Amino acid sequence: MGQDENAGEGRQVREGRPADEGRHVRVAVIGSGFGGLGAAVRLRREGITDFVVLERAASVGGAWRDNSYPGCACDVPSHLYSFSFAPNPDWPRTFSGQRHIRAYLEHVADTFGIRPHLRLDHEVRLMRWDNDALRWRIETARATFTADVIVCATGPLSDPKIPDLPGLAGFPGRVFHSANWDHGYDLRGKRVAVIGTGASAIQIVPSIQPAVARLTLFQRTPPWVMPRADRTITAAERGLHRALPFTADLRRGLLRAMRELQIQAFTKRPGELGLVEYLARANMARAVKDPALRAKLTPDYRIGCKRILLSNSYYPALARPNVDVVASGLAEVRGATLVAADGTRAEADAIVFGTGFHVTDAPVVDRVVGADGTTLAEAWKGGAESLRGATAAGFPNWMTILGPNTGLGNSSMILMIEAQLNYMADYLRQLDGLGGRRRGRDDGTRVALAPRPEAVRVWNQRVQRRMARTVWNTGGCTSWYFDANGRNTTVWPGTTSEFRRATGEVDLGEYEVIRAAAPAGPATGAKAAVR
Repeated sequence: MGQDENAGEGRQVREGRPADEGRHVRVAVIGSGFGGLGAAVRLRREGITDFVVLERAASVGGAWRDNSYPGCACDVPSHLYSFSFAPNPDWPRTFSGQRHIRAYLEHVADTFGIRPHLRLDHEVRLMRWDNDALRWRIETARATFTADVIVCATGPLSDPKIPDLPGLAGFPGRVFHSANWDHGYDLRGKRVAVIGTGASAIQIVPSIQPAVARLTLFQRTPPWVMPRADRTITAAERGLHRALPFTADLRRGLLRAMRELQIQAFTKRPGELGLVEYLARANMARAVKDPALRAKLTPDYRIGCKRILLSNSYYPALARPNVDVVASGLAEVRGATLVAADGTRAEADAIVFGTGFHVTDAPVVDRVVGADGTTLAEAWKGGAESLRGATAAGFPNWMTILGPNTGLGNSSMILMIEAQLNYMADYLRQLDGLGGRRRGRDDGTRVALAPRPEAVRVWNQRVQRRMARTVWNTGGCTSWYFDANGRNTTVWPGTTSEFRRATGEVDLGEYEVIRAAAPAGPATGAKAAVR
């Protein structure tokens, strides 16, 4: 598999086609990251070709297109962070960098014939359910569509979050987020402030530290950092995987099994994480000899409460003479002076925000209008809730990939995506059967499925009961896993195997079946009835 980071860009369809305006499709997929491309491939495998993939950017890739900051790489092993149906025997490293993952996604789009379905530069502005027509009306930046079903695969890491800081607008230097890296700005010899200590920041800091004059890290909460067992995958290994594909499958299976065993400590027995905590402290002590700096960098919460980060270079970079660690969050900007919450001041020419994303308050939920005219944001104002991480009460024929409580603390999100693709496929089969769509025939009955509110409630109560004893809820930290109501609506409190079993097929008892008596179009006004 080729690994050119610009692979496929010249073949992208950047504009709408004349026939697109007002076009009706069976399925509209929103987003072209792992979730969106995975959905597109699964649709084609299910024999569904009447679909479009609506992407707001000019190329595929999602988070792996947007995040091109120095040092950007995955913290999940390469052979596990790829689709089971699209193995790559040529991963160059055990933990792949951004350009290789992006090239892999371009390759998937090419190999599985997804390009003709792509509509790039089509940011979705509104998705509104039509109760009479039993279909979704979609407005994008370039065209309008209607669709029987929407699969929303915008992903949780798609909208950068920058804190609203007093004085930030008056900062005279450059300001950018890790997901919008300014590659035209030369950091060499500059005074750079990095805000945040999450997964992006710990990769950025050691990547830019040797070049900058001064680096000031504003740390609100220190992370736990473990060594990163990264290495080059040898030519012999790659050759073996090409010649005997089952060896790559075996490698993937072993990686998955190891993480399935680990999850028990995160979800049921957080006390067992003490040994991991000891190893993390030892990792810090090897690189940071200054006891005062070690004190700043030592977390006061149980390891695993926030995602455990992997790096061999983060701590050594912080120990360099040109780096200052401010153990307090940035509170205010006064011209070129940055003021921390504890009063510490630092001068900067550039500010780099590694402050994460709108996960529990994603902007896309404001653009989805359901059966009763309520937006998804309004429906979820008390906390995001879905049925099996996929469908939402009041929003017929709408599902999300990586919805509420599908995140992971220690394994590959691709495993969760593929589980949800199974659910999506069965959902569409159920709709086909209920509407008479068999063997390419359609009896004219339009059908929708809407999850019963009670089924959604029961599922989420079960999830939250299990969540109560996990390290994410009991570990003593504040993390982006929690929404504004203090509820963990992000993480799945179990193994990926459990989630796969829970989403293997659609239970029609959890859904209301909505029918229209005749083919529904703008002029028919067919009234929906609920059975």
